[in-house]
Formats: sequence, structure tokens, C-alpha cells
Amino acid sequence: MSDDDNSPISAAAAKALFAELRNAPALVLAVSGGPDSVALMWLAARWRRSLARGPELVVVTVDHGLRKDAAREAREVKRLARSLDLTHRTMRWTGAKPKTGLPAAAREARYRLLVKAARAAGATHVLTAHTRDDQAETLLMRLLRGSGIAGLSAMARITQRDGIALARPLLEVPKSQLIATLARAKIGFADDPTNRDPAYTRPRLRALLPTLAAEGGNVRNLARLAARLARANAAVDVLADGAERFLALRDRDRLSHDAPTRSFEAQAFAMLPEEVRLRLLLRAIDAVGHEGPAELGKVEALLAALDRAIAEETGRRASGTGRARFKQTLAGALVSLSRGRILIAPAPARRHRSGP
Repeated sequence: MSDDDNSPISAAAAKALFAELRNAPALVLAVSGGPDSVALMWLAARWRRSLARGPELVVVTVDHGLRKDAAREAREVKRLARSLDLTHRTMRWTGAKPKTGLPAAAREARYRLLVKAARAAGATHVLTAHTRDDQAETLLMRLLRGSGIAGLSAMARITQRDGIALARPLLEVPKSQLIATLARAKIGFADDPTNRDPAYTRPRLRALLPTLAAEGGNVRNLARLAARLARANAAVDVLADGAERFLALRDRDRLSHDAPTRSFEAQAFAMLPEEVRLRLLLRAIDAVGHEGPAELGKVEALLAALDRAIAEETGRRASGTGRARFKQTLAGALVSLSRGRILIAPAPARRHRSGP
């Protein structure tokens, strides 16, 4: 991309943005009507026209039913899509809306509907218009929530959801370039007032960005930090993969391969770096537990207690004073230490009290 954050995106630059998607049979473009997604649609259409053969582009607008202007904006997207010779479909989020956690619920509904549309269109990818600005905001949100290194990596260029790839081709592009691109092409876009509503977290953080930029924490540097953390996170994952294979080899004769249980030799586990131990424990709990993903902070607390128990057991065995025992449940998994081994197994189902 150009170093000028206010320059329109050239045809050559757009070609590079979408190059890896050239052989896909079809692509769904998630277009709400705002500047980022409209720019995504216009750039993708221009790129597709430059190809002799390429994927079918299907534009999908999700109407959450939360704003009175949403239906009109969907019609405007449809009109623009047709002017670009693109198929358009509007998907609607129906049913009752939650009173709390509405942004998260709306986001979940949006992706569910986009994946549904992709399957119907025979598309392998859903393209969203997340920008470098969005990446910086995501980093700040997760930083304030105390996320670990994986969370601070922010958004990846491609992730998977229910067999459909979610691609973010504009993740390294500043929003200002997209607006400049639309201005040159004389294409209008919708203005969603919720993007400025201080009732929501992102708008509040967005308002802080100019102050952070004055201290050097501009969008470019924040996005660069997320990329560096993603690089470090990938390296730690490789270490965790290797450690997991090493521990499994030491344990291969102890448990049936069909058993829904993970087992680690305590002393070998204890010698690993803390971040690697944490990831192995988190993976095991999520693999065998039945109450959803474990919270990072709770896994950290469990690991600290487990480390103390391993040290206590080592001391007792050395002095011949018996063995330490440890049992804790988390996210539907039972983590125990006995006879020098850590076992992670499904926890017994909780008993529900009957009414009077």
C-alpha cells in the first residue's frame, strides 16, 4: 500500500489485496453501506473486472433491525451493487434482541447469517472490510480487558468459521485511504450514528485515538504492535505444539487413545516455560470440558495452584512424607494431580437442586 494514508487505492494495489482469492469459486462481500464496506465492494468489483476468469462476487447486507434507516441503507447497497453488475442479498436478524450485550449478539448474528449466505452461494470466503483503524481499536479494547498475548494479536487476516474462511483483505489499509478512494470514484456511503455513540466501547476508544496519537500511539503504531504480538503468539504456539507432542510421547502407553482424558507427567510439565504450561492446560481443559471455553484468568489461577501442588509433591516424595493431592474443576473439566501425574478429565455433571 501507499505510504500516503490519504491517497486513493490504485488498481495495482487493489489487485495485490485480492490476489490470493483469485481461484475461489465465489466470494461473499459483507457490505453494510458504510465507507469501509462500500469501498471493499467497489475495489473487489474493479479487481474482478480486470480478470478474464475469477470468482463470482455476491454482496450481502445484514439488516439487524436495530435502526430505522437500516432497510433504506440495504436498498442503497443493492442499487450500487447492481450498478457494478454484482448480485446482492439482504439477510435479516429476526427474533427478540437481548437487553444486554447487544453489540456482541449483533456481531454473532451477523457472522452466522454471512456464513449461511456463503453456503447458499457456494462461496469459500466471506470478505469483511476491517481496516487498520479497526485493528488498532481491537488491540486497545483487548488491552483494557487484560487479554493475553493471543488476544492482543487482535484480528488475523484469515480465520475460519463453520468451514467458511473469514477474510479481511483491508486489514493493513487505513480508513482514510478507503474514503479517498470513494471520493475519487464519486461514490457515496451511509453514516451509521452508532459509530459515534458513547454508549458503546469502540466509539469511546475511537475518541481517545487523537490523544494517543499525539503521544506516538497512532493507528499505524498500534496496528504494528498487534502484528508483532501475532508473530510472537505464533512462535509460542509452535513451542506449545512441540511440548504437547513431547508429553504425549511420554504418556502414550498409559491411557487409551479413545479416552476423553489428557495426562501429563508432572515433572516434565513443570520444567516447561510458564506460557507453554498455560497453553497446554488451556487446550486440555477446552478439549475435555463441557462448559465452554475456559477464561484465561481462571486458567492462570489454576496453573499457579497446580504448580504449588507439584512443588509440594516433589518435596514430600524427596523427604518420604507421602504424596500431595490436588483436584480442581474448571469449565467442565476436572484437573487433578496424583502419583506424579496431571490428569484432565471431564468433570461430573453438576447436580441441580430440585424445587421445594
